[in-house]
Amino acid sequence: MQSTIPVVTIVFMAISALFGLAVPTALYVYFRKKKKANHLPFWVGCVTFVLFALVLEQLMYSFLMKTPVWMTISGNVWLYGIVGGFFAGLFEESGRYLAFKTVLRKKRGNDANALMYGAGHGGIEAVILLSVTMVINVIFSLQYNAGIPSQLGTLDAGQQLINTPSWMFLVGAVERLSAVAIHISLSVLVWFAAKNNKRFWLFPLAILLHLLVDAVAVVLSGLGVNVWIIEGAVYVIAAALIVIAILVWKKNHVAEQPAVSLEEAPAEAQAQ
Repeated sequence: MQSTIPVVTIVFMAISALFGLAVPTALYVYFRKKKKANHLPFWVGCVTFVLFALVLEQLMYSFLMKTPVWMTISGNVWLYGIVGGFFAGLFEESGRYLAFKTVLRKKRGNDANALMYGAGHGGIEAVILLSVTMVINVIFSLQYNAGIPSQLGTLDAGQQLINTPSWMFLVGAVERLSAVAIHISLSVLVWFAAKNNKRFWLFPLAILLHLLVDAVAVVLSGLGVNVWIIEGAVYVIAAALIVIAILVWKKNHVAEQPAVSLEEAPAEAQAQ
């Protein structure tokens, strides 16, 4: 029996950790430089994900787990996937909508801010769920291989890392790429729902689409489907959401009007 965690496994963990940081960073720079988006939406997206997904949604689960209905939900993979997807969609899309209606109300003149927000919302998820996890795994692995007692894991955890195929630690990077694309696409839908009351229906649509992608991933995983088939299914859905977002964008996008200084304004306008 192998007694150390393979070096290639540790390397793949490190690659995934860096990937989780690189994606939101690259998107931030791209949307800022090429699309002229503002800084604020990115950071609002980060805070909104933490508040609505990691705090409020988890509080809902804590309450639900204390009720008799939880046994029924958790015991049925289909029901678990649908309920979990609904909660994820409800909380995260509501967070987006409220952010666009309040904190980012004055930034709605620039539609590129929808993309920047999505990069922040999906990016912080990648950092927390992928990068932080992988960094902890790398530190624990190095301690485990050196025979140093660690507060980050047990001997059983070390053996589990030894038995896990090295390539599995790259799956998270593949998954996060589609997840960020989905978050940006959903942000576009909710952005125009918040911007135009006539497009409010895009908000519940975003909830349903979020439910769909999460439910598919959870149900397929619960049924023991191969991880790459699951990722393939998620990528197909992500591609569909990108197409929907592009269509919504083309129909609703209005180019930002540059501010006109008093000196540049027509004389008759100044006279008024």
